Amino acid sequence: MERVTGIGGLFFAARDPAALGRWYAENLGVDEPPTSYGVSSWRQESGATVLAPMPIGSEHLGPTGWAVNFRVRSLDAMVEQLRASGTAVVVDPEHYPNGRFADLHDPEGNRIQLWEPAGADD
Repeated sequence: MERVTGIGGLFFAARDPAALGRWYAENLGVDEPPTSYGVSSWRQESGATVLAPMPIGSEHLGPTGWAVNFRVRSLDAMVEQLRASGTAVVVDPEHYPNGRFADLHDPEGNRIQLWEPAGADD
């Protein structure tokens, strides 16, 4: 069976797309969307990606009905960076077999989960 090789993009509605694109760039290091074919896109490191349909109203989704999970090398460093910029972040105190997690919302209320995979801090 032929398979997809990864996620090529995540597209979602925003009240102020330019400002939200800047927020993701300034706070999470995700490059702003390219403005032409000659401009390169953000490249993610290889690693696991989960595609998980959830029941409508799931607590795992934000009020918009979707959430994005970003892998990070150091959860502690990313949380410190976000908090320094004024972003509220809730770190899950539990260490799960697959790693550690933290939750936040972007300026438009979209849910973001940060994931430091198990073994990332070794």
